[in-house]
Amino acid sequence: MNLSELTAIDFHVHVEQDAHGHFSLDGELLDASAAYFRADQNRTPTVEDIAGHYRERKMAAVIFTVDATTALNHPALSSEEIAEAAAAHPDVLIPFGSVDPRTGAEAVARARRLVADHAVRGFKFHPSLQGFAPDDPRHYPLYEALEELGVPALFHTGQTGIGAGLPGGRGIKLRYSDPMLIDDVAADFPGLTIILAHPSVPWQDEAISIATHKANVYIDLSGWSPKYFPPQLVRAASRQLRHKVLFGSDFPVITPDRWLADFADLDVRPEARPLILKDNAARILGLTG
Repeated sequence: MNLSELTAIDFHVHVEQDAHGHFSLDGELLDASAAYFRADQNRTPTVEDIAGHYRERKMAAVIFTVDATTALNHPALSSEEIAEAAAAHPDVLIPFGSVDPRTGAEAVARARRLVADHAVRGFKFHPSLQGFAPDDPRHYPLYEALEELGVPALFHTGQTGIGAGLPGGRGIKLRYSDPMLIDDVAADFPGLTIILAHPSVPWQDEAISIATHKANVYIDLSGWSPKYFPPQLVRAASRQLRHKVLFGSDFPVITPDRWLADFADLDVRPEARPLILKDNAARILGLTG
């Protein structure tokens, strides 16, 4: 990956379909998510699709799925296969893994294998979708492993489009994605880099406070068009958190083209823009050259 040739690094890109035609979510949840985001593009691009999309734009993308097998009773896509597919596109794709925290010791062992054998560069968690409280001590062995491996943990925070508009939200509980639950993790594992994904509505102020207070906590800006960002997030991204905020689109539900077009109109200081679009992500991921 030639960092100098990249225009941006998108820190939040979902793989929703594998090479075998399997999907990350069942049809009802996929449809609910597409309706929530009013997504009119391909909702389930493969790794190959994603690589082509970002190569055309001279961008890199952090890609992942979410393993919520236990909570959803739906088989997850293989993080191993995603990492292997990404290895064919090292110029544009950076693979993250996902493990089901509710599988305990197996999640820890699998995380270690994904780093050692498949070169994943971090891990994605979605507490609401996976049905777990991040601050539950039962999950601390997993965080210990990630801290030891030196890879970041990316946590969904705030509301989610998955299950939106369905009766009971299909049982998906938003409270698990309160960023204050992750503050405990950040405090207890100071060597673990943590990214709070999305504007954390309705807990935006809490997320800003955590990222301000904890040197190991960052925020990605995915999942919302920038024109809808809470004003306090825009101020923080332009000022005190300019070294701790990351561009993320949430592709495929939001395209990087749409995100960047709206970001261009945002009241963000010029010196903060390259940090948000590429430099902060490159530092977290250890990219050079």
